[in-house]
Amino acid sequence: MARAKRYAVAASGQWTDEEDGRRRLPAGEVHAWEQGLNQTVCGLSLSRSQLGRFPHVGWPDILPESGGAADRVQRVCPRCASVAGRRGGDARPRWHRTRPRP
Repeated sequence: MARAKRYAVAASGQWTDEEDGRRRLPAGEVHAWEQGLNQTVCGLSLSRSQLGRFPHVGWPDILPESGGAADRVQRVCPRCASVAGRRGGDARPRWHRTRPRP
């Protein structure tokens, strides 16, 4: 059985959460990032795009519906969201074909 990939976060900005023990969190535009690679899932170079790495923040935590580390996230990259999943790793697709064409 294939193991689901765990994506970390790369973001254009950062902020510090004082309530959570001065934890560094992403802000601005966020992208999915696989640890060990120097680019985001959508193909942006981390250094050329000046994106900060957040290996301690998981991809599902930055989605606005999660309420986790998404307080200052302004935009989620749609290309990264389509690859990494918008609703979590084990969620079913939003639609399925019930009557395919004859």
